[in-house]
Amino acid sequence: MRIDRLLCYLRFVRTRSAAHRLVEEGHIRRNGERVTRCSRDIGTGDILTLPLGERVRLIEILAVPERRGPPREAQACYRELDPNG
Repeated sequence: MRIDRLLCYLRFVRTRSAAHRLVEEGHIRRNGERVTRCSRDIGTGDILTLPLGERVRLIEILAVPERRGPPREAQACYRELDPNG
């Protein structure tokens, strides 16, 4: 799945265009590598580094969602990793 669509489906951003901006500005990393194109595919097992607000979130993708569902459904598709340990 495209990274901009995934970020929207997982509810990290409200719109796909907001996700597109984050990616184009080079703020997102996939498995430690900077992502600069929205067409980059993301799958299960990938680890994303997302600067959101004043925090940096490190998440592992557990499943690829089929739609932008309710928050509880979206949260079941990833797990948050603690960057400190």
